Amino acid sequence: MTLDAASIGQRIVVRHVVGGTGPSGGPAMSDVIGRVRAVDENSVTLERRDGRTQVVVLSDVVTWKPVPDRPLRRRRAADVSADELTRITSLGWPAIESVQLGEWELRTSRRFTGRANSVAVHGDPGVGLDVALDRVLEFYGSHDVPALAQVVVGSAAERDFLDARWTPMAGYHGGAVVQVADLDPAYDTDGAARIAPTADDDWLANYGRVNDPAAARAVLEGPATVGFVSIGSPAVAIGRVVVTGEWAGIACVEVAPDQRRRGLARRVVETSLAWAVERGADKAYLQTMRTNHAALALYEPYGFVDHHDYRYLEPGTTAPAQ
Repeated sequence: MTLDAASIGQRIVVRHVVGGTGPSGGPAMSDVIGRVRAVDENSVTLERRDGRTQVVVLSDVVTWKPVPDRPLRRRRAADVSADELTRITSLGWPAIESVQLGEWELRTSRRFTGRANSVAVHGDPGVGLDVALDRVLEFYGSHDVPALAQVVVGSAAERDFLDARWTPMAGYHGGAVVQVADLDPAYDTDGAARIAPTADDDWLANYGRVNDPAAARAVLEGPATVGFVSIGSPAVAIGRVVVTGEWAGIACVEVAPDQRRRGLARRVVETSLAWAVERGADKAYLQTMRTNHAALALYEPYGFVDHHDYRYLEPGTTAPAQ
C-alpha cells in the first residue's frame, strides 16, 4: 500500500525511524497512530488522539497499516487533566496568531473572544516565572491589545499569577466552566439541520459576539474538521461542532429569542454530536458560564459533567512586592 491522497481521512498506525540505535542494535523506531490529514511527496501529517498533529517524513516510514476507525475507548473524558484539556480546547478554537512560550500558548485574534486573545497557561513556560510574565506583557503590548491570562481555577499557575499581582478580569465573560462527556455510539441527526464547513453571513448574524467578521471566521473556521449547524432559512438556530483527534467541541448554540422553548437547541446539539461521532470523536467538551443555567440544563441529559473552571486574569496596577 502507498501513502497518498487516497489515505486522507483514514486512521492509521505508522512505524518510522527516529534516529539512533534501538534495543536490538538496529535503528530506533517509534509508532504513531492518527488520522491522515495531509500527504505530499515528502511527508504525511497525522492528527493524534489529543488533536495535535505530527509530521512523519515518508523516507523514514518502515511500515504502516489502517487501524479501526472507532477504537475501544482507553480513557474517560473526566480522567484527562485540566492542563491537557486546555490544550485540546485551544486546538478547537485556534487563534489567528499563536506563539509558544514553552508549553504556554500566547494567542491573539484581533480581540475576537477571550479564548483566542489570552495566554493559555498550562505546563511549563520554559523560563522563570518573572521572565515568562515579562514575555507575556511584551507580546500583547506589541500587538496593542490588553494582556490576559486564561488560568485553571485552583491551579498552581493561578496562584503564581495572583502572587504576581494579576487580578481577576471583571465582567460577565471573566471565565467559564468546562464540562465533558463520554459519547454514545449514535445520536439522531435532525433532517432539517444543515451542516456547512464554513460560517456564512446568515450563521454569523445569529452569533452575537461578532464585531469583525473576518477575524471571527479565521478563528471559527480554523480547525481541519469543523461544522456549522443551522436550522431554518433564514437560520433560527445555530451551533458549531469541531473534532480534534478523539474530542468533539460543542459551542455557539444560539436560538432566536422568538423561537425558544421549542426544542431547537436540543436538535442542534443532537445533530452536532452525531456529526462528531461519525468523524471519530468518542468524547466531548463544552465551555459555558456558570450562570447560564439554561445551557447547563440543555447539556445535562447528554452526560456532560463539570471538569474544571477557568478564569481570566489581567495585570494589576501595583508592582509585585520585592
